[in-house]
Amino acid sequence: MSKKVYIETYGCQMNVADSEVVMSILLKAGYESTDNINEAGLILINTCSIRDNAEQRIWGRLTAISHLKKRNNELKIGIIGCMAERLKEKLIETDQLVDIVVGPDAYRELPLLVNEAEAGHKAVNVLLSREETYADISPVRMDKNGVSSFVSIMRGCNNMCAYCVVPYVRGAERSRNPGSIVKETRELFEKGYREVTLLGQNVDSYKWTNDNENIGFAKLLEKIASIDPLLRVRFSTSHPKDISDDLLHTIARHDNICKHIHLPAQSGSSRILKLMNREYTREWYMDRVDAIRTIVPQCALSTDMITGFCTETEEDHKESLSLMEWAGFDFAYMFKYSQRPGTKAARKFKDDVPETIKSERLSEMISLQNKVSAKSKKKDVGKVFEVLIEGSSKRSSEHLSGRTSQNKVVVFPKDDHDKGEYVRVNIERSTSATLIGKITGQ
Repeated sequence: MSKKVYIETYGCQMNVADSEVVMSILLKAGYESTDNINEAGLILINTCSIRDNAEQRIWGRLTAISHLKKRNNELKIGIIGCMAERLKEKLIETDQLVDIVVGPDAYRELPLLVNEAEAGHKAVNVLLSREETYADISPVRMDKNGVSSFVSIMRGCNNMCAYCVVPYVRGAERSRNPGSIVKETRELFEKGYREVTLLGQNVDSYKWTNDNENIGFAKLLEKIASIDPLLRVRFSTSHPKDISDDLLHTIARHDNICKHIHLPAQSGSSRILKLMNREYTREWYMDRVDAIRTIVPQCALSTDMITGFCTETEEDHKESLSLMEWAGFDFAYMFKYSQRPGTKAARKFKDDVPETIKSERLSEMISLQNKVSAKSKKKDVGKVFEVLIEGSSKRSSEHLSGRTSQNKVVVFPKDDHDKGEYVRVNIERSTSATLIGKITGQ
């Protein structure tokens, strides 16, 4: 069999980071990475299960690549990640293309499982772990720009949100040794990377304890920011019930900790939040936003919103809209509720909001957020921002693109600059998605 492996990644940033771990494991086992799916002897699809349409995309992708298996009967195809964990052996039973099924905590076993598949057996390992963090593995960076990268600081989740499948497919929460996180981040900086995003399902609950000290997320963030002032530090995702003033003061103290917090609200209705088991109220969420605005006044704020959750009324929906308008989110990810098998909501509640109503409410949400986002960007016109250049603009090789500390995309003429540099850009105008300006010496 060809020892070339091709990995496709779907879903969240955690999956991107996991794919880099998987590639590192396989390279050490003698494989070679390829960007050409047609020359691969092993195809791995790293999957997401957060919504039904995410899984449907994978089924569609398997159909689309079925001709490769017909052309090369030695080709092995593996499903890894969250969908592998959720469906387990069913993947192999229902799709003859799939040879290997591996959950998020079993990636170290991949070389052995591939050997098993090569011997003609179906290979499955979906055992979850209470210890696995892959802390000793140096991920192979699969990003193309060489400027920004992801660093996983923890795995799993202990928050049993009623709608969410993550605790079932990624297991219990466990934090990674802070020394290994600092080491990985410092090595990235020394290789020329200028931005890292620290990843966890709930970074605010990061906790590492040994004989000498207790390290929470605020202290870890400070350690990473102290590596070098030229290293930008982002993080995702925060949970409204856990985000502390201590963390906010840490962000305010360090210029290189990006002034952007992703704080998923999910709903603006306390009644719905209780059904969702989010463990906070509308008022608590608003208090946390007020704290952010007070302690880190230049901070951008983004969110996730779900519309059409079980029993949601028009009044609940209006409360979500009013929260979005009040908070003035700079951007938001908005979704219709998608019932996931095995979750508390699927077991206990009826998915009783009609799809037509869900769609109407989602359209209202998107329309409102577009107006709020446009207003946010217009406020930036006339201001000067430090921008980390990530590469050429998608529309013109004569323009560069980068992001502000607030995670807003800026496009500007190239001049004599290149990716990885910091420049100060005067914002002259804005579109619905982008700030547009020119480099200034100010």
